[in-house]
Amino acid sequence: MSESIELLRSKIAHAGTLGSVVRTMKTLAAVNIRQYEEAVRALGDYYRTIELGLFGSLHLTENGHSAFRRQHSRKVLVIAIIFGSDQGLVGQFNDLIADTVKQEIATISGEITVIPVGERVQTRLEDAGVHTSTLFALPNSVNAITPLVGDLLTEVERLREKAPAIELRLFYNSPVSGEQYQAVSMHLLPFDEEWEKQVKSHVRKWPTSSPPEILNGVRTVQWALVREYLFVSLFRACAESLAAENASRLSAMQRAEKNIDDMLEELGQRYNERRQAEIDEELFDVVSGFQSLGENK
Repeated sequence: MSESIELLRSKIAHAGTLGSVVRTMKTLAAVNIRQYEEAVRALGDYYRTIELGLFGSLHLTENGHSAFRRQHSRKVLVIAIIFGSDQGLVGQFNDLIADTVKQEIATISGEITVIPVGERVQTRLEDAGVHTSTLFALPNSVNAITPLVGDLLTEVERLREKAPAIELRLFYNSPVSGEQYQAVSMHLLPFDEEWEKQVKSHVRKWPTSSPPEILNGVRTVQWALVREYLFVSLFRACAESLAAENASRLSAMQRAEKNIDDMLEELGQRYNERRQAEIDEELFDVVSGFQSLGENK
């Protein structure tokens, strides 16, 4: 059964409206990507300053103790913070990070606390058999990242006070190129030889000829640097995760826009064909009527 002109007009109108919505969502995703990427870049200089402070205080101790040395304990609490997505149209975003967490957790022996950021990634983790702890809501803007990071650091500090020693890990999706992203696993605490090598490779040399000194409260200053290091690391992980999420959504919107354009083109062709068929029928009726009048004469 052929479609009527009215039905085709309605389909074309609905497709056009949907196209407008998709274009708006595409624009919002592009704007969000830009602001999250700029937030990460803005942290660059501050992060280098923190690394410089860490580098300068690596060799310092207070009564033989340093905030950078790992506490030897048989009981270590592993804290895993996982950033996901609570928005739609992001494909396998949460599944990818949940699978990565499950694989790494399987290699960890001992007590572990999993802190999900986002309800949907928490659901994926629970479905995968990973027990989760306190749930944190995802931020919806750059300005909302700082309060979230503050809450996460407070939770980490609360857990640290109850455990002889902790190990802190981050899991998030990071943009690669275009709409592509990859799951990242980052080891933040405790500081080990690999971390020390990384800091030294980034800084290499103290900028002045005089070595840095801390006259009083070496460990206090070191812990202050550690907290700032954790803040920057968490902020960057969250911002990169949100940028990757919006890149995935932008890709989905681009595909949807192409599909809508193809649909509009097809509907337009069918409309023109149906309209032409109706015109042909009307002309045929006119010609037939004229011929009938001629025969009657």
